[in-house]
Amino acid sequence: MGNRPANSFVNSYEKDAEEIRDRYKVLRDLDVFILDNSIRESTVGQLKGHTLESKWEIYNEVKKCGFENTIVASFSHMTHVDDIFIKQLVEKGEDRNGLFAFSEVTDSVKNMIPNTEIVPVGLRKLKEVGLWNVILEVDLGDTTYNFLEFSVEKMAQLIKKWVVWIHENLHKQAKVFVNFRDLPEVMPFHSERIFYIIDYMARLPNDLKLFGLLFEEPKGTSLPDEFGLMTKYIRKKMNANNWKGHLLIHVHEKFGFSDYTALEALLNGANGVWASVCLEGAAMGNASSCVTLLNLIRLGNKNLLKKYTCTYLRKAAINITKITTGEDPHSKQPVYGERALDLVLGLDKEEFDLSEFFGEKAPVRISSVASPEMIRTRLVQIFGEDEKFTIEQAFKMKEVMLDDLKKSRKEEYMSTVGLAMLFGRAGGAITVTMRDAISKEEVVRPHAQNMIAEIRRRWDDWDLKDEVQGDDMLEYDSFYNGFMAPYFSCYRCNRYGYRWAS
Repeated sequence: MGNRPANSFVNSYEKDAEEIRDRYKVLRDLDVFILDNSIRESTVGQLKGHTLESKWEIYNEVKKCGFENTIVASFSHMTHVDDIFIKQLVEKGEDRNGLFAFSEVTDSVKNMIPNTEIVPVGLRKLKEVGLWNVILEVDLGDTTYNFLEFSVEKMAQLIKKWVVWIHENLHKQAKVFVNFRDLPEVMPFHSERIFYIIDYMARLPNDLKLFGLLFEEPKGTSLPDEFGLMTKYIRKKMNANNWKGHLLIHVHEKFGFSDYTALEALLNGANGVWASVCLEGAAMGNASSCVTLLNLIRLGNKNLLKKYTCTYLRKAAINITKITTGEDPHSKQPVYGERALDLVLGLDKEEFDLSEFFGEKAPVRISSVASPEMIRTRLVQIFGEDEKFTIEQAFKMKEVMLDDLKKSRKEEYMSTVGLAMLFGRAGGAITVTMRDAISKEEVVRPHAQNMIAEIRRRWDDWDLKDEVQGDDMLEYDSFYNGFMAPYFSCYRCNRYGYRWAS
């Protein structure tokens, strides 16, 4: 009798778990459409914009991922790098069938009423440079237009007007997306506006049919379930009109929900993303296609492996981050950060091995929880096999690490230098391979750079006390007081069996 409540809970749990697993089958089977936004998204809000060279570098990284549809420009009245970049793309014979650019549906608004007569500059520039695939930016919130004076029906007619113009002036086979730019603002209070536009677009004749719909979470404030519900009803409305167009989402980061929000939208009817390969973007960034796609692959999606070069995603995300910021991704950035591949709690492989997928060796992280086996493995990873690298020696190194903490001494043991010093302090004799590796080690890590900067500052402070300043030399007294006094009680005596200064 006592086991019945427990059995009841087991059965209930297993039933609910099965329902969740069934739900995730959607992600496993999804044929994902990627509209890459790395060129545009990664520059929004950056302190340093993209030069012509950096746009080409990003464009080539995206191509290596196998993405065939790319957003390459957003035009305005001013001449930007985008204008020159597009002309070069065309001159070099790049396939324009997969190149997209943004355009507003109006360039001027007076008293919250849009101008419906003047062709937007984005469309005019598309014609000038020879592109034809367009993303029409649409706002349906009350902060942009007065919908009591300018009805949603008029907005739908304006969108249709430019769709017709695109097919007549740019290309008969133009692919046109409409982007609901302020969807989270509109859906809670005026969802009827969204649904009206969808109904209207779905009834366009086949030769004018939209390629699909885009929408975004522009502020990163929507909860995943909330955004998923919006996605669900947009897809339901499309299905009600027998419209099989693409539904792509773009999610900004703000409170740590972006990657989950993107997956929730894909669970609820979206069939793709328009995003940058890396996090960098407006505000705190966007849900990157690298992380989104890796999660789908981890859940069993095989379609992606056939469709895109997914093994290059990590490298592309790292490179685009460097091109954009001049720095490596944050070390803790999921999937493509430096520490994303680390083995931390043991040497056993995980069910989905990131390092194996990307064809990289997983570094063993040396921390207070590292086992002697992990320490030995790290020695071999950096310095190669050596008979001195025994489990017994690794155990001694672990003891030194723990003793350091007891003495309030904080050190790092992961780097080439840090591990070699630990090996030596544990009684090991520094090998030739270790000396060679240390001599080649570049001081590029932020930790090392900060240490050098601190030493330089301290050096300069003592240099001010010298008679001759700015010569990159210190007098013996200054050098001793500034750097050696904590370790040597005297530099003029023979207490240690030698005189280090003479």
